[in-house]
Amino acid sequence: MKEDNQSSTLDFILLGVSSQQEQDNFFFILFLFIFPITLIGNLLIILAICSDICLHNPMYFFIANLSFVNIVLFSVTIPKVTANHLLSTKAISFGGSLTQMYFLIALGNTDSYILAAMAYDRAVAISRPLHYTMTISSRTCILLVIGSWMVENINALPHTLLTASPSFCGNQEVANFYCDVVPLLKLSCSDIHFNVKMLYLRVGVFSVPLLCIIVSCVQVFSTVLHVPSTKGVRKAFSTCGSHLTVVSLYYGTVMGMYFCPLTSYSLKDAVMTVMYIAVTSMLNPFIYSLRNRDMKAALGRLFRKETST
Repeated sequence: MKEDNQSSTLDFILLGVSSQQEQDNFFFILFLFIFPITLIGNLLIILAICSDICLHNPMYFFIANLSFVNIVLFSVTIPKVTANHLLSTKAISFGGSLTQMYFLIALGNTDSYILAAMAYDRAVAISRPLHYTMTISSRTCILLVIGSWMVENINALPHTLLTASPSFCGNQEVANFYCDVVPLLKLSCSDIHFNVKMLYLRVGVFSVPLLCIIVSCVQVFSTVLHVPSTKGVRKAFSTCGSHLTVVSLYYGTVMGMYFCPLTSYSLKDAVMTVMYIAVTSMLNPFIYSLRNRDMKAALGRLFRKETST
């Protein structure tokens, strides 16, 4: 029958961010510009933290892990986009699409839980400074990071398997520059009601670390506002302001993608994912690290060490 599922030999067509060639060329140049900045920026952060003993503390441990996640998340999608543009092809195999989707879900969720761990670390440092070293121990930090990876890889598996189950027939054009659950389900000719319900579970998994971040920041502001000085208020904004900026950008795009009706998903929604994957990954090193005096000093020592050798 024509409607039999031929998923094992199926190729999808990634339409990209825009259907217009001029805009597609613009985003191609944008990705070529962002990719080295993201890669070099995050690698420098990791090298500086690993090589400088002054940065061997929980906050920078989380920042290094966040930078690593950003590198892998960015590398899962952008090289494929640029390669397709150079080769004048937009095809991706069914197996390749599922692999890409699995890592995007896992890494995106891991990103959110590490952001939550960072918020918790800052909340304990400000609200309970005398108990900080005991509460945020090395063991606790390692467990938080390992837990983030484990939970989110477990969460990514059922979404990937459920997306592989429906039959895909007729239109094979994915309204995005990478493969994700929503645009793939839109191409299915099977009953996907259960898959759609599982999307709300995915949103719930994303919301758990968001709730932790909000509670942590409220605790920070509550603690600092009891200090009778404007310096305390500035400290709270310095601690949570940059963090909340990235969190708002991150969750704003995610919620916009997965709360919109499945039938209304289009290339316009794919533009938001550029902010989620490309821009956020590029800005994280600058927002979290380069505004920090200790990080600037560590990067300076790293550069001097490299030039001297």
